[in-house]
Amino acid sequence: MKVLKLNAISPVADEVFKGYEYSDKVENPDGIMLRSFAMHDYPLGENLLAVARAGAGVNNIPIDKCTEKGIVVFNTPGANANAVKELVLCELFLGGRKIVDAANWAQTLKGQEGISKLVEKGKSKFVGQEIMGKKLGVIGLGAIGAMVANAAIHLGMSVVGYDPFISVKSAWMIDRRVEFTDDLNVVFKSCDFITVHVPLTPDTKGMFNKKTLAACKDGVVIINNSRGDLVVSEDIVEAVAGGKVSRYITDFPDETLLGKENILCVPHLGASTPEAEDNCAYMAGKQLTDYLENGNITNSVNYPSVSMPRDSAARVCVHHKNVKEILSKILAIISSQGINVAHMQDQSKGEYAYLVLDLDEVPSAACIDLIRGVKDVIRVRCL
Repeated sequence: MKVLKLNAISPVADEVFKGYEYSDKVENPDGIMLRSFAMHDYPLGENLLAVARAGAGVNNIPIDKCTEKGIVVFNTPGANANAVKELVLCELFLGGRKIVDAANWAQTLKGQEGISKLVEKGKSKFVGQEIMGKKLGVIGLGAIGAMVANAAIHLGMSVVGYDPFISVKSAWMIDRRVEFTDDLNVVFKSCDFITVHVPLTPDTKGMFNKKTLAACKDGVVIINNSRGDLVVSEDIVEAVAGGKVSRYITDFPDETLLGKENILCVPHLGASTPEAEDNCAYMAGKQLTDYLENGNITNSVNYPSVSMPRDSAARVCVHHKNVKEILSKILAIISSQGINVAHMQDQSKGEYAYLVLDLDEVPSAACIDLIRGVKDVIRVRCL
């Protein structure tokens, strides 16, 4: 099989794709590995089965087009969680203490006489606040948000978390001292620091805007390492200039934010550690190969999770619309060929579904063609 790299990927993935044709020169790939490459205008070839993002965000991938074509899109939630958590902790301190401004000012003293006296005289301009005893609001309690909340508790902060979609797994991970709320206004009104860890969706785009910023506690520090468009840049600039927000720290610089006092722009460093890049590459690679070889889906953003061990003569994988009676039509075709279904899973995600059938014998090409001909079937593979 052939896998195309659209970005430089950690060498850790080389071992995962041993035996594959795997490079940045592959033509007509079965799979694609990428990080930040913008795929929206990229041609989706007929052979393309899956796209694996070595990272969490997938706004650079045309999800709807992929879904319609039966192309599975994977990401790696949690693989870079520790790297992002550590950056957030760093930014909590930077938000409380004017360390960057102070360090930049100290550099201007080079060549002047009496530097120690100048330091003592000038340091009062950079007085900041400690984070111990302050309240942190964590919006989004997935892998990263949960780790940030726990770390903040151990740093002496009180923490309130908001996540209407929290998973059972994340809930079990979170320190019992973290307070939960189902009202986002509680976070805005009561927190000294707010950090956001949610995906960019039509519902979350611009969630920090003139109205919500006005509801925040005076002097709040806001940290955004998720996606730039969660915050309306013009509105946050106005809120910082007016003192409502004491500091905005973001991993997503833009023209509106750069050069503004009390706005600290970091050049998208959230997952920029060797450890995170290795973790993401390995996880993305394993998910992609498991799908290409076995039809198993884990951590897909557009198709449901379906995973079964291989212990039958053949496996048939079917992408289809989530409509009534389609399963019975497919099973009727299998039965008409005198083939027994040993194991089966059919799961849905919104308008789309994915069926895996383990069969006691290999179906004929004609049988597979009959399944392809069923209305609302998108793609069929026989492994």
